[in-house]
Amino acid sequence: MLYWAMSYTGEIAALTTAVLWSFTSIFFTQAARRIGSYWLNKFRLVIAVLFLGTTLLITTGGLLPSNISPASYYYLIASGIVGLTLADSCLFHSFLLIGTRLTLLIFAVSPIIAALTAWPVLGEKIGLMGGLGIAITLSGVIWVTRERRINGNEQTTTSSAKRLGIMLALGAAACQAIGLVLAKAGMGNTLDPLPATFLRMISAAAAIWLYGLFRGDLKDFTKKCKDRRALLFAVGGAFCGPFLGVWMSLTAVKYTQAGIAMAIMATVPILIIPLVIVVFKEKVSPRAVIGAILAVIGVTVLFLA
Repeated sequence: MLYWAMSYTGEIAALTTAVLWSFTSIFFTQAARRIGSYWLNKFRLVIAVLFLGTTLLITTGGLLPSNISPASYYYLIASGIVGLTLADSCLFHSFLLIGTRLTLLIFAVSPIIAALTAWPVLGEKIGLMGGLGIAITLSGVIWVTRERRINGNEQTTTSSAKRLGIMLALGAAACQAIGLVLAKAGMGNTLDPLPATFLRMISAAAAIWLYGLFRGDLKDFTKKCKDRRALLFAVGGAFCGPFLGVWMSLTAVKYTQAGIAMAIMATVPILIIPLVIVVFKEKVSPRAVIGAILAVIGVTVLFLA
């Protein structure tokens, strides 16, 4: 059993990531409704940095190893800004516009973008079966996004808001996929996932807080901090997502191919269905279930072929 687990470390880490991100999306949707996606992104990055920094100090006695190359720094800093700051800003706003389930289903195209990015950066090529995987995945996404009636808490979404939400979800998928490929390039064969995650996270936090400083919105900081319930949701989401989830995602891409890891992580739309039924009392249509299954089958074919 232990040998089996060690042989599939990357795959197990990817599945763990998908489970964690399912819970994260629920926490962050609740928090974003109270304080907005922008401030949620700022708070959860700082919380994650504290979690990661504490874990590193306890386990290694330091925050970063001394043998990180300049190239690794560049890759991981870029990965943090693109894959965390930009990706999650788009993702959280999409949650508000079109809901958790639909956002995550569209987000399932991220493995396709990862494959196209990993080809020139990491030398990972997709074969002829990749075309079939792309076709199946996109058919699942289109099948659901063309659904005219959106149930539950998404019924009041206007056409323009829905279009914007879809574009933001696609932007989030692209940024996260590119960020994950850059992170794998930055880790190489020597850097462990935990310090790599810390470096990504602190880069993303610095980027968004500096942006806020120049924008002059720090005057709202005290007001947002008064919403204790939103902060509790942000802490819960940060623990499951930016701390454990991102750490596990880098563990996954380190010990297996980036494409396979992304394919397994793309099962989030399946895992989120029972959660939105319980938490948001959302009625999930058979069309949504079929679309989610098609999307996951597509990315699985794409990378396991």
